[in-house]
Amino acid sequence: MVRIHMDEVELGLDTFGDVTVGDDGTRISDAQTIRDIVDQAVLADQVGLSFFGVGEHHRHEFAVSSPEIVLAAIAARTDRIHVGTAVTVLSSDDPVRVYERFATLDAISRGRAEVILGRGSFIESFPLFGYDLSDYEVLFDEKLDLFSQLRTEQPVTWQGTTRAALSDADVFPKTENGIRAWVGVGGSPESVVRTARHGYGLLLAIIGGAAARFRPYVDLYHRSLDEFGRDRLPVGIHSPGHVADTDAQAWEELYPAMEANRNAIGAERGWPPYSRLQFQHDIGPEGAVYAGSPETVARKIAATVRTLGADRFDLKYANGTLSHARMMRSIELYGSRVAPMVRDLLASDAT
Repeated sequence: MVRIHMDEVELGLDTFGDVTVGDDGTRISDAQTIRDIVDQAVLADQVGLSFFGVGEHHRHEFAVSSPEIVLAAIAARTDRIHVGTAVTVLSSDDPVRVYERFATLDAISRGRAEVILGRGSFIESFPLFGYDLSDYEVLFDEKLDLFSQLRTEQPVTWQGTTRAALSDADVFPKTENGIRAWVGVGGSPESVVRTARHGYGLLLAIIGGAAARFRPYVDLYHRSLDEFGRDRLPVGIHSPGHVADTDAQAWEELYPAMEANRNAIGAERGWPPYSRLQFQHDIGPEGAVYAGSPETVARKIAATVRTLGADRFDLKYANGTLSHARMMRSIELYGSRVAPMVRDLLASDAT
């Protein structure tokens, strides 16, 4: 069993920049959605949360396609909270430019920048930026390798098949203490081993089913770190959820928003319509949605952290058409009541 560091367990938030609706039920603008995200992050900082992540997408349901710009605005208005992506789609970006942007964000935030790299669960960025989906695997493999070398902040000589070669190339600006970096993984053993080999934190995207089924991946990650001769690196979890004053309120607020989001995306992917029955499973002990009162959400998060020996839990608090006001209340409760309760529950385990 991996030891849980009670004093070090971090509670964070993630958003994909879901375009939501106003009080009258009409869709708000992308621009207002982005401004709302900045306000949400400021509140997350005020209630003492550890991390705020913003996803990258290139489709109409989500307003954020350039997360680093949004994160820079957040960094300028916050003091303590770490800021990063959830995730950066490295496969369809250039590793040099990604590193330069995050080194700049790290300067603005005074060392609070983090990058979570991934292949992305949507494919719109590949044709948009001229990449062939048949190169899906090699694009990520090569670009992750190059990004790993750039993390040394030393001149890099590199050659691959997906971008121009580099010869003794130096990248600026330099950071003061490096950038904390993770790889987002959905459940592939090969991805887990690759993450350990390159020396990244493991961020598990658990969006369906019981958290316990990811325990073998955590064990594989730690075995792989040992085999590669690396020190212990953190394990994080990303899962959706919503906090309200009572269970019933949280569920009634969340279900219509999740239903709209799941059905819109499911229509493209051939999923069956989302139902109340599926929702009841998702919010239950064996589901991946953390929704309810502060007590309900805290107990479920603590159980997941125990099961996986995780160092961080990031709640994806933005879900479909859930309104800005409801998300703000969810953030307030998550920071002021859920986070301390999780730490108390874990501390009582140790005692």
